[in-house]
Amino acid sequence: MKNGSFSDYRIFSGNSHPELAEEIASIMGKPLGRATVTRFSDGEVSVNVWESVRGRDVYIIQSTCDPVNDNLVELLIMIDAMKRASAGRVNAVIPYYGYARQDRKAKARDPITAKLVANMLMASGADRVVTMDLHAAQIQGYFDIPVDHLVGMPLLARYFKEKNLEDVVVVSPDHGSVTRARNLAQYLNVPIAIVDKRRPEPNKSEIMNIIGNIEDKNCIILDDMIDTAGTICNAANAIKEMGAKNVYACATHAVLSGPAIERLEASAIKELVLLNTIPVPEEKRIEKMVSRSVAPLFAEAITRIFTNDSISKIFE
Repeated sequence: MKNGSFSDYRIFSGNSHPELAEEIASIMGKPLGRATVTRFSDGEVSVNVWESVRGRDVYIIQSTCDPVNDNLVELLIMIDAMKRASAGRVNAVIPYYGYARQDRKAKARDPITAKLVANMLMASGADRVVTMDLHAAQIQGYFDIPVDHLVGMPLLARYFKEKNLEDVVVVSPDHGSVTRARNLAQYLNVPIAIVDKRRPEPNKSEIMNIIGNIEDKNCIILDDMIDTAGTICNAANAIKEMGAKNVYACATHAVLSGPAIERLEASAIKELVLLNTIPVPEEKRIEKMVSRSVAPLFAEAITRIFTNDSISKIFE
């Protein structure tokens, strides 16, 4: 590799998704760095790094998923520990960036938590952030350090391309996901449809209308995350009732909180394709779920960051 040797970097993992960290490290042919993240008796996070990181590139892999606050504080303290141990560069690899849904003041006295978390990451000493499918792309601008924003859509598109489905329409579950849906539709060379809905209150949505032709089509609903699954299940049920042949759904982040699993099981979704930016516990796995790994993509990105190669070329 140009501009350096693989011996000059270390990969560490927090407690949020050690399986993904292990997979990334395995692809890159390196063991995970030796560090432990434990708790004091009162719940405070304790980090111990058991090897030298002086002058090295350090990559800390940690999704800020449930329990969000614990995982976020773990990441901040690990960054601080590496910085104080004289690491050359500290790279926060955050497959799922929590607190991203509050990215603006939608009404009076709202916080902007996406910016607050960005400030905390920078204050802790992060030199770079690597993440995937931010809830809003403008969050990249909340940082004064480089942000590498990876895209999960090609992984999902490749899966559906291999299925060789006919009469396909990509469906955006709301107006906010239209750009994402259009990109998938262009990749698959198929038309798009849009679910027009209103949201009376947080985590509740109501279907209003379907824009586009979905009758007798294999519909693929694409979203960045599935939280309580209300939006995607309502969309799936609506387009099935309006004549869709089969309904497939896919998303990057499997948050799957509250009644999500019950809703997904009862919905018209035939198959649900999820990327593994967030671990899905065994009790939440259902038969219609299919998982695809983001580890090769993150491994490639980390390699390119370390060797100062272009990240954008991954998606060309």
